[in-house]
Amino acid sequence: MATLQFLGAAGTVTGSRFLLEHGGHRVLVECGLFQGRKDWRELNWADPPVDPRRIDAVVLTHAHIDHTGGLPRLVRSGFAGPVFATPATRDLAALLLPDSAYLQEEEARYANQRRYSKHSPALPLYTVDDAYAAIRLFETVDYQRPKEIAPGITLSTVRAGHILGSAICAFDLSGTDERIVFTGDLGRYGVPILRDPEPVARATTLVAESTYGDREHREPDPERALAAIVNEASNRGGVLVIPAFAVGRTQEILYRLRRLEDAGRIPTLDVYIDSPMACDATPLYLAHPTEHDVVMTSLIERGRSPLATERTHFVTSAKDSKRLNAVPGPAIIISASGMATGGRILHHLAHRLPNDRNTVLFVGYQAEGTRGRRLLRGEKELRIHGEMVGVEADIRSISGFSAHADWREMLRWMEGFEAPPRQTFLVHGEPAALDAMAARVRERGWTAHVPRYLDRVELGGNSP
Repeated sequence: MATLQFLGAAGTVTGSRFLLEHGGHRVLVECGLFQGRKDWRELNWADPPVDPRRIDAVVLTHAHIDHTGGLPRLVRSGFAGPVFATPATRDLAALLLPDSAYLQEEEARYANQRRYSKHSPALPLYTVDDAYAAIRLFETVDYQRPKEIAPGITLSTVRAGHILGSAICAFDLSGTDERIVFTGDLGRYGVPILRDPEPVARATTLVAESTYGDREHREPDPERALAAIVNEASNRGGVLVIPAFAVGRTQEILYRLRRLEDAGRIPTLDVYIDSPMACDATPLYLAHPTEHDVVMTSLIERGRSPLATERTHFVTSAKDSKRLNAVPGPAIIISASGMATGGRILHHLAHRLPNDRNTVLFVGYQAEGTRGRRLLRGEKELRIHGEMVGVEADIRSISGFSAHADWREMLRWMEGFEAPPRQTFLVHGEPAALDAMAARVRERGWTAHVPRYLDRVELGGNSP
């Protein structure tokens, strides 16, 4: 009997990990870091619920850290591979995982210098060496080319439209009619750069994300909202700080700013991309043309630079990053991480938040317990690197730039199935979003469940 166990993203948005067992073989689908609330983050340090040495393979739907960031620690604990992902996901993970490790090493060093850690000495969750050991285990799989990744377990992928290389993953189990489909993070329809999410015709078990299961992306024209905020910040002479994931969100914001600038809807401003990872990831978006939508392809063929404004500056060194503290407004700084959980964005927030001429704009989901969520809730003080920082800057958000499908788009994608799955499990959402999405799925006449952390279910595949 095949089983599926929920080792993460169950009752929370992050930490995606699902253990699929069939015929004595184990495949871990995703290996993400938990972020947000302290009780979830502490799971990153816990011993894994399954011995890493007994896992036959890992499959990644895409490169974001909440889906890949636990991999170096898994390797250090004994997992020996392989790790299957699309070519673009492999390329992006080769940037994200060492960067994640470096940030954790840096945070441990900083904690030891400032002596604000509860542990002495503070240690990183894993090291850069661990990250490179994980990268060496990657093997690529192409879209729509099935591959047996463990005895009796065959993987197929189609485009998810979330970020470069993102995939919807389907697993066919030999000797049964069972087909388990994982949406990963499902993208949106009609957004720039990437192709739309592709349909899947059949699943007996569906594991679907529910990040926006209780809400819609209400901005009918997010570019209009972005233009208004840029113009307001420019008129005040302040700096617009945009926390954005280095992969995916940064590239879309650059694309939109270029389009607004070309149309004369915003002034030509200095735009600083202060993230070594974003600086490296942006050329990768141009290096994988099979991922591009028609408009992106057309721009490149005409010799245009889709992912740069007239005065875009890519900042890589720490020294140049510190110099941005002296940059007067108006200007735009885009830096990671997108939920302000770490990285260079923290230094910019510490410097810019106390000034009411500045604006901080969030362009993606902010998980419970993150600094981003607390700022959006209106908190007037924020702890950054052990010190309290006052909040006087204008705090804004635009949900329309989210790379996650909202509940209507999720249901639209589900219409691609020829028949309802026997069971649907809703994951990767906070409790209210999960419950709302479950109700909507049940309204379609489908069976829907919201699993809890460590739940294990039997997959009732029949002989074909």
